[in-house]
Amino acid sequence: MLSFFRRITNSKAGVVITFIVLGVIALAFAAGDITGLAGNGGSLSGNAVATAGGTKITAADLRNRVQTELQAATQEAARQGQQPPTMQQLLDQGGLQSTLDRTINSLALEAFGHDQKMVVSKRSVDGVIASIPGLRGPNGQFDPANYQRLLADQRLTDAQVRTDIARDIIAQQLMLPTQGATQVPEKLAIPYASLMLEKRSGQVAFVPAKAVDTGAAPTDAEQQAYYRRNVARYTVPERRIVRYALVTPEMVKARAVPTDAEIATAYNQQRSRFAAAEKRTISQVVVADQDGANALAAKVKGGVSLADAARAAGLEPAVQTGVTKSAYAGAGNAAMADAVFAAPQGGVVGPVRGPLGWVVARIDKVEQVAGKTLEQARPELLAEVSKRKLQQALSSTRDSLDSALGNSATFDEAVADQKLATQTTPPLLANGQNPDAPAAQPDPTIAPIVSAAFQMAEGDAPQLVPVGQDGAFALVALGRVVAAAPRPLTQVKAQVVADLTADRARAAARKLAADILAKVNKGTPLAQAMATAGRPLPPVQTAGASRAQLAAAQGNVQPPLALLFSMAKGNAKLLEAPNNAGWLIVKLDTIVPGDARGTPAAISGARGSIARLVGREYAEQFARAVRNAVGVKTDAAALARLRADLAGNGAGAAGN
Repeated sequence: MLSFFRRITNSKAGVVITFIVLGVIALAFAAGDITGLAGNGGSLSGNAVATAGGTKITAADLRNRVQTELQAATQEAARQGQQPPTMQQLLDQGGLQSTLDRTINSLALEAFGHDQKMVVSKRSVDGVIASIPGLRGPNGQFDPANYQRLLADQRLTDAQVRTDIARDIIAQQLMLPTQGATQVPEKLAIPYASLMLEKRSGQVAFVPAKAVDTGAAPTDAEQQAYYRRNVARYTVPERRIVRYALVTPEMVKARAVPTDAEIATAYNQQRSRFAAAEKRTISQVVVADQDGANALAAKVKGGVSLADAARAAGLEPAVQTGVTKSAYAGAGNAAMADAVFAAPQGGVVGPVRGPLGWVVARIDKVEQVAGKTLEQARPELLAEVSKRKLQQALSSTRDSLDSALGNSATFDEAVADQKLATQTTPPLLANGQNPDAPAAQPDPTIAPIVSAAFQMAEGDAPQLVPVGQDGAFALVALGRVVAAAPRPLTQVKAQVVADLTADRARAAARKLAADILAKVNKGTPLAQAMATAGRPLPPVQTAGASRAQLAAAQGNVQPPLALLFSMAKGNAKLLEAPNNAGWLIVKLDTIVPGDARGTPAAISGARGSIARLVGREYAEQFARAVRNAVGVKTDAAALARLRADLAGNGAGAAGN
């Protein structure tokens, strides 16, 4: 789970990003690594790690911001069923310095904006908050209660959030015009377009590892020494033993069988549904003015189809299929329903005044639906009541378990009270794999259970975890954490011997390839140098491409081809083959320069590619100029102390 960190630490200038971190606003603006996460805003206190435009960034504020990023990455890992990241991984990816840079740039832009008399109105901030989907209520509108609850959950204040939003609005207003500068002159594009048309060709030879001798079988001493040097290869990552008890619809099915009285009650409550009824299929058009409706109705009554008459007026008919009179009246009004349900099949009604205008309708079909007795309706009522009772039984069991856990019941006590069967997994990795049974595939049905267990710490209370889409769930407890540890040499002896032999072959193949390379770089033709190796080696292959072809491959380029474009003509270089299969010798023979002056399409493509980067470059330079203008200072010692503190407490931070 390093992709999240890479996206954060490698964001480029001029990219505007909006995050919702942990369900609370954390608007971010990336311009030269600018991203403002929700924090203390301007009310900073404590030891300053840096200052920007006279505003301090404290160690506590920076620590909170880094931990917020780690929490967001942990949640993403949980959603994807991956191993949770650690604070050390974030620090190794440059997360601390990147977070500081983004915070400094955000504060610097705010200070610069204030110097230019820029202000952000309360209404603008209100609009940003109200537009966040996670803060909307059931009616789709902004819900102040949701907002206050999320603030409380994350220990933030309204003032802190508003300060961050106002700061980011100023940053966007300053940076977006700079990003828009994407004009590239043709003279600037021609050299780049010509470079893309450059072609290179050369030769590639392969020295396989299996083509060399590996010597005598490894002795016990050699095996032990190799095992000690490469013990990480044979170390099993942290595993967890999980205890759980499933509650499925099948388990509570017996409690969900409806009685005759329940079916009769359901029938009586829905008598109108099973009563005899007339249903009609109706096509109708709503016209805004009465004169237009009269004209349309006249056309239809004169023989023109309702659809054609409506389209001629720029309208489209709506069709209601199998609707009853009461349902039709509910969607319109009683007058419409009386007129439509009094007309015969094929009849045209209207114009009749409706809630949105004048209605012209045609009766496409009239269907008389017979009523159903209790016995006739029993099969569908049985299915409906059974489904409802099944969900009620599952909900009741879940509520009982939840109540027991709320009263500090242990896993065993809660399971015994509900008479559930306990299951215990072997020590599993985060992806559900049992390293002691590598051939067995992880069980997808318990993936949510394993994921939940890897979010728990020893001593945590059991949790209720949904599994599947049918309402099933599990009571999950962490049985034991099995720390990462190397397997004993006796268990992996065969693997150690195979790895040691493969490493010997790889080293011997490299020596042979290096000898051939030395001859080639002294002037010996590649094929001739391969022939002098004294071993049967694969024939030399030719290779070639243009830079444009490499760019079109979007990173899926064979390594020898990529190497051709980083070499001098006539030179040869050594390249390791994939999967430790051996070594490649790549020799560059020819370079054909490109000339785009007569190729308008190539020039246009180069201008477009450069244009996508120009705005970012301008934005980055502008951000640097703003930092210089407002003044930025960083305390390297304070930053080092914070890094050491985060590294020392990384495990705890990652689990929060």
